[in-house]
Amino acid sequence: MRAGRLRHRVELQARAGTVNALNEPLDEWTTVATLSAAIEPLSGREFIAAQQVQADMSHRVTVRHFAGITPKHRLRWTDPATDVARVFDIRAVIDRDEKHREMQLMCTERV
Repeated sequence: MRAGRLRHRVELQARAGTVNALNEPLDEWTTVATLSAAIEPLSGREFIAAQQVQADMSHRVTVRHFAGITPKHRLRWTDPATDVARVFDIRAVIDRDEKHREMQLMCTERV
């Protein structure tokens, strides 16, 4: 894998698993690792659900092999040009060629 392709710095995040005073789960995430990645948009669509326009965007994120990545994780990337954070939910983890060198993460961007 050519390192020049991995020009994005993404945070691999896992759910924190904390609860509030009423023992309700909180939606908090902690950063597990910072990875170099290539983010490629694959497709996008808009649809109407519950009388609201919903957007869905699919991306392929390529990273070096990192043991333990599962669809329970998510990726967070801050665009350096606009300083806007983008969040990607991991839908599938593919170990390319089963050689533990490169992983493709099929993701959906939260909009």
